[in-house]
Amino acid sequence: MESLGTTQLASYCGRKSCLFPELAPTSTATRDTYQSYCLPDDRYLSSGRPGLLHKVALVPAGSDTQFSPAGRPPTVLPALRSSLHARYSPRDWHHANMVQLKGSEASRHCAGRLNADSMRLMQNKDQLTYQMQEDSRRNLGERISNIDFWRSELIYELECLLKETQALETAKQRLKCAAHELQGPLKTALECLYHREMRKGIDLVHDDVEKNLIKEVDAFKDCQEILTKLAQKINQQLGINRDAQHALEQDLSDKNSACFIDEKCFNLRNTSNSINFYHGVEKADGTVSIPATWAKFSEDNIRCSQHARANSAKLREDAEGRLESTSEETWNQFISTNLAFNNRLAEVADAKNKLQAQLAKILQEIFQTEDTIMLLERSIKAKEYPLKVAQTRLEGRTKRPNIELCCDAPQLQLVTEIYTIDDTLQTLKRRLQEAHDTLQMLILNKSKLEHDISVKANSFFIDKKCMDMRKVFPSTPRLIGYA
Repeated sequence: MESLGTTQLASYCGRKSCLFPELAPTSTATRDTYQSYCLPDDRYLSSGRPGLLHKVALVPAGSDTQFSPAGRPPTVLPALRSSLHARYSPRDWHHANMVQLKGSEASRHCAGRLNADSMRLMQNKDQLTYQMQEDSRRNLGERISNIDFWRSELIYELECLLKETQALETAKQRLKCAAHELQGPLKTALECLYHREMRKGIDLVHDDVEKNLIKEVDAFKDCQEILTKLAQKINQQLGINRDAQHALEQDLSDKNSACFIDEKCFNLRNTSNSINFYHGVEKADGTVSIPATWAKFSEDNIRCSQHARANSAKLREDAEGRLESTSEETWNQFISTNLAFNNRLAEVADAKNKLQAQLAKILQEIFQTEDTIMLLERSIKAKEYPLKVAQTRLEGRTKRPNIELCCDAPQLQLVTEIYTIDDTLQTLKRRLQEAHDTLQMLILNKSKLEHDISVKANSFFIDKKCMDMRKVFPSTPRLIGYA
């Protein structure tokens, strides 16, 4: 197909006057060196085509044409006669015309076939190019649809993750607020324990109030520790959520860029101004993924985000349950401690009232004992004069002379009287001593009662002060973190 751009006629007539050479005398060398052009597809003509030149009689160069002896002028001039022998024969002429016509017809048919094939080739290639371009455009459209699908999935997952993260942040703040709200009651309970250390004597007892206060302090500290640890776990989960959010945002940003680029490529037409040649671009392969790994990447990001959201939801449920349980536990312990305080105040008040009543009785008894002592002293003093009289009588009768010292009835009566009065005095003195001892005992009991009453009053004042301190306690909304 090297001569598709040149017709057979032009190739064939590459030499000047190929069919009709000049009629000048030709030599044998000239005839031998002339080579006629053989048309393609006309090999069958070359075998039967005669030579275009015939052998002619060579006329010597120096010979001149002579007139006939008869003196008539020749019909053909001698110069032309020699050239007549060099001309083609009619057969050659017809054969040359036939060859030319067949060669032209063959060239025309070949050119027609070439043109038809070229048109079909161009139509096929145009259709192929159009189909390939449409396929590429359809693939770009499908790719854009896939990107839009994953973009919508990523946007939805990102919105859910942001809502979950915000809810988790709120739960974390609630835990911190609840732990902070417990600081006040904890401080109050510790102050109550400190103040109750100022109780005196027997009232410095490990009673139910102190037990409940210790339980309350331990409960508040445990709740604070639990809430703080849970807040730390939530803080760690927030870090995981932020990582998942960053991955989603990065993936979404990449897909937005890819979608913009693919939409720009999708909208390119053959008439676009921005198209240009980029030779060798099809040989450079800078891809890092295939459709399966591309989809799996977004799927893994979404699955990671969903896993983070599930963990966040579980932590929020744990936080909500823990806040409710700690609120209920602290309230129950607070109420239990207050009930113990009320019971203890009632016990102290009752004991104080009983002591005060007993003190009143002791005071009354002391007054009566003092009166008894005074009466006993008077009675003892009153018995001294009869004893003096009896002893004086008995001593006077000892001075009776001689036989008159008779152990008569007066003598016996006086002796009996003296012994009786002396025994009475001893009995009264013993009773007086007992009365004094009783009075001292009553006075000691009085002092003890007064001390116990002061102790009970001090304990009552301390517990009452503690109760006044415990009038303020965080409400349930504050205990569950709603400040």
